[in-house]
Amino acid sequence: MQTRGTDGGAMSTIKSPRDIQAIFAESTRAAHPLMVALIAPTPAGRGHEGRVVFVAGKRLGNAVVRNRAKRVMRETVRGAKLSWPGHDVALIARDRTGKASPEELGEALKCVLTRAKVLR
Repeated sequence: MQTRGTDGGAMSTIKSPRDIQAIFAESTRAAHPLMVALIAPTPAGRGHEGRVVFVAGKRLGNAVVRNRAKRVMRETVRGAKLSWPGHDVALIARDRTGKASPEELGEALKCVLTRAKVLR
């Protein structure tokens, strides 16, 4: 799956469990009441393109609730038209993620990426 970045290019979605585990193990964390971002450098050999993965844990609720949270985060990333070359980003949903407005989620995304020094 691809998500669009600022230059119109596609940002890859991380699917490999090994890559996801690496982000959780070696990341910088930035939190907001609506989401948490884990940021790690993109591994050598993967190119300079930014990559993203969307995570919603079982404590959020049933599959419908978790899928909605991931869907709204995915649409937020597409709509924000941000890019983070050289970084892998895991966006983790929180309890209020699925109920927040697109504007609130966009601000939360910018906030966590700025705190993690991915955006300036």
